[in-house]
Amino acid sequence: MNIPFSKVPLAGNEQAYINEVLASGWLTTSSKAMNFEKQFAQFVGARFACAVNSCTSALHLAVEAIGISKDDKVLVPSLTFTASAEVLRYIGAHPVFTDVEYDTRLISPEILKNAIFRNPHVRAIILVHYGGLAPVMTTPEREGILDICRFRGIRVIEDAAHAFPTKYDNQYIGSFGDATCFSFYANKTITTGEGGMLVTNDEEIYNRVKIMRLHGINRDIWSRFTDKSSSWEYDVVAPGFKYNMPDINAAVGLAQLEKASYFRSERQRCAEFYLRELGDIPCLDLPVFNGSMEDHSWHLFPLVLKPESPVTRNDFISQMANKGVGTSVHYKPLHRMTYYKETYSLDEHAFPNTEKIWKGTVSIPIYPGLDQQELTYICQTIKEILCGPADVKYT
Repeated sequence: MNIPFSKVPLAGNEQAYINEVLASGWLTTSSKAMNFEKQFAQFVGARFACAVNSCTSALHLAVEAIGISKDDKVLVPSLTFTASAEVLRYIGAHPVFTDVEYDTRLISPEILKNAIFRNPHVRAIILVHYGGLAPVMTTPEREGILDICRFRGIRVIEDAAHAFPTKYDNQYIGSFGDATCFSFYANKTITTGEGGMLVTNDEEIYNRVKIMRLHGINRDIWSRFTDKSSSWEYDVVAPGFKYNMPDINAAVGLAQLEKASYFRSERQRCAEFYLRELGDIPCLDLPVFNGSMEDHSWHLFPLVLKPESPVTRNDFISQMANKGVGTSVHYKPLHRMTYYKETYSLDEHAFPNTEKIWKGTVSIPIYPGLDQQELTYICQTIKEILCGPADVKYT
């Protein structure tokens, strides 16, 4: 078999909506993007949404909009993609890296409190919802991350690149923190090819982001050219960026959004199969999740090979590839990346859980369209590599 790590499902209205954009003659940001914003905000339960050209752009806009400035310090988990931290360096702010829980790969309230104790002057946190699972946001029984941050005046930016559609306490991620940033990259839970979305309930943040995403212009560019009653004149009120989402991308997003719940249920089907078939392998740790399976977006299905595994993580990846199964790694921690390690003199011993995850982690395919035969083949291949052919159980 040849099973890629990721495969984009495009069997909906993508082509039809793209054709509508082409027929309109207006290919950049216009009605499709505005409609996508409206529908996405309604889906996650947020007041405002701004479509942009990447989640990285959304994170940058969020950091700028909440007032993070040069030399400010912001908490970021080391187990994340570089975008979560690099946007701080755009404006001269500094990431303060934290460890995560081993089981969930998330920042916990306890980890957060310890990080604040060691860094009492942090202004914000970029909270990563790893793999599609939300951390403990707030509970009646104990302090959650939101409770801790609000009590101390720490702003919360949610990196939800993996977390659509993820729920916490029966509420979609997108309406908890000050701003939440989603990714629609080609391998995400829904895609626009390239793209992202910032959502917020804060009108001041929304108005700032809306201006800054397109050169700091105080009016939507498409309204200047399409509204017959509008003047051509506009003003530049801030040195903004070029982060808007074109309508062609938004057209794909609208079609994907229509099937987002179905896509999530299909990924859960794969996750349930993996949990059942791989759960008895002694040298393997499977994902742990809080709440119900339905709250998880299942963007990733990450495994951790324990130290007693008969093969290393890299050998495992190589053998899987030789058998025709694509895999990936999420992530090489930022404290191991040359730039961050050297700039901030980071010591791997300060991140024991992240190190334990990193040394054995590998993500296996999980996407709509994986059929029973492919899922069975993936699990059989894993068992053969880790247990030997004689120990493979077929169910």
